[in-house]
Amino acid sequence: MSLSFADPAAPSLPLHVVDKVGLAAWRDSLPASAQAWLTGAGFAAGLGEICLLPGADGALAGAAIGYGDAAARARGRFWLAKAAEALPAGAWHLQGDLPAEELEEAALGWLLAGYRFGRYRAASAAPVALLKAPEGVDAARLEIIANAEALTRDLINTPASDLGPEELEAAFADLAARFGADVKVIRGEDLLAQNLPMIHAVGRASPRAPRLLDMRWGGEGPRLTLVGKGVCFDTGGLDLKPASGMGLMKKDMGGAATVMGLAQMIMGLGLKLRLRVLVPAVENAVAGNAMRPQDILTSRKGLTVEVNNTDAEGRLILADALALADEEAPDCLICMATLTGSARVALGPDLPPFYTDDEALAAAITTGAARARDPLWRMPFWTPYDPLIEPGIADLDNAPAGPMAGSITAALFLRRFVTETPRFVHFDLYGWQPVAAPARPKGAAAQGARALLAALPEILEL
Repeated sequence: MSLSFADPAAPSLPLHVVDKVGLAAWRDSLPASAQAWLTGAGFAAGLGEICLLPGADGALAGAAIGYGDAAARARGRFWLAKAAEALPAGAWHLQGDLPAEELEEAALGWLLAGYRFGRYRAASAAPVALLKAPEGVDAARLEIIANAEALTRDLINTPASDLGPEELEAAFADLAARFGADVKVIRGEDLLAQNLPMIHAVGRASPRAPRLLDMRWGGEGPRLTLVGKGVCFDTGGLDLKPASGMGLMKKDMGGAATVMGLAQMIMGLGLKLRLRVLVPAVENAVAGNAMRPQDILTSRKGLTVEVNNTDAEGRLILADALALADEEAPDCLICMATLTGSARVALGPDLPPFYTDDEALAAAITTGAARARDPLWRMPFWTPYDPLIEPGIADLDNAPAGPMAGSITAALFLRRFVTETPRFVHFDLYGWQPVAAPARPKGAAAQGARALLAALPEILEL
């Protein structure tokens, strides 16, 4: 499916955006019949409240959507996207005095509200209301962003029966082909031959061969490398997850899906940079050759890792991929992964943490997150916790004992594999929307990509 704005030349109806402060003045500006209609309908400009407006001839003449007050709007985002599903089919245009940044949020939210995952059942026959891009908004840019986010959602929503390492590779290759990028893939036993032993160890128990996907695009500008966790399904390995913990593990490749969506944004917008995308794609399965608790693995970096829990596999595959990326010392290295439940305990499903030692990088990401309405929260690489990931028998422990600081210790583990790159940031994502919200249906969620896109000009001085 393609997410797009209405034809700017098409006839359209007005959607009046009315907040509580301006309700009385707006209502008084209307004909007496319209005022009576609004009064009878009880329209109070509550946030997301919709009221259709009849014309003098009884035909539909437009609609109003409540914009509430600042306190109500602060409790969420993309509120105007509610109109995308509530209004009758046809073209609509916004009418009201919204600041430029709120117009962009409204326009993007409307596009994202049009997303449907229809692979396994017929698409909804419900009418679709299309929005004309508001004046001053970069419509082409927003369409590129929305469709890239749709790619991320599609990949996460697809169950592991239809999205294993091979199918993720196919989607990766398709993305590269659409933009003329180069792809290299290392599969199966070749991972050992090319010194990617921990990716092999995690994925070797599955009949679906593990692999490293490597994409390059762009011939000039600063170098940006994205690394995304591609665990297509996570049973937990021999430290088997309970059924309750395995239920959403099709989304454990959410980091891979997110960096692929971000890559589509970057390539679609033609940013002047040299992009590399690395995705270690595996299935963490159970078989006689599965890695065992207490095994010690030697990583690409040369660091040894004691496997104290086979369910902490994501950091193992990321470690090899990060070590490979770090050998080139790009200008910025970004890691995205659905890595720990501890991050959800700390910040919930809607606010992913990120980690970096670079203050300027952190500030740029924080500003980009606010501008893009893509919330993130910085958490610390807390060096005093380093001893927690040092088991004594090996250089590193993949699963420190104890219930505390799990997201931080996972981030510290990954940091050990980045020694040559000056600017590194790690995101601990959830990748899932547990309850439907404006512009975000229940299911797969893209997190962090729009924030990073907004921050890139400052991060890389584009």
